[in-house]
Amino acid sequence: MALPAPRILLIMPEQWPRALLRAALREAGYDAAGAPGIPGALHYRATDPDRGPVRLVVIDQDALRGAEAGSELAALAARHGRPELMLLARGAAPLPPVARDFEWHHTVRRPASIAELVEAVRVALPLPAEGRRPLD
Repeated sequence: MALPAPRILLIMPEQWPRALLRAALREAGYDAAGAPGIPGALHYRATDPDRGPVRLVVIDQDALRGAEAGSELAALAARHGRPELMLLARGAAPLPPVARDFEWHHTVRRPASIAELVEAVRVALPLPAEGRRPLD
């Protein structure tokens, strides 16, 4: 039985960049799901009989707004067994306080192309040889 594709949550407020990145990651062989914010991402189940655990959360710094962002991000990480966290930071712009106070495993500075983001995910979460094919 083949292992399920590595599961990734994308949290990006802008719909089209999120959809494009999700499609590119699925094309690369990842099981990618997306949400516009952390509250929406909290609706994804931590366990699913047909899918593996969430292994990486990619979050745009624009999703880290509001007084509850830190506690919501901590709850999301705890819910999914503390997956790797990748921050998409805006160029030289200062990080919001919650982003500065959180421990990130990976940081990608934007602007970055979809291909560059997929490559950053590949480095952070390599696919097994049998998983290097489109998911669909």
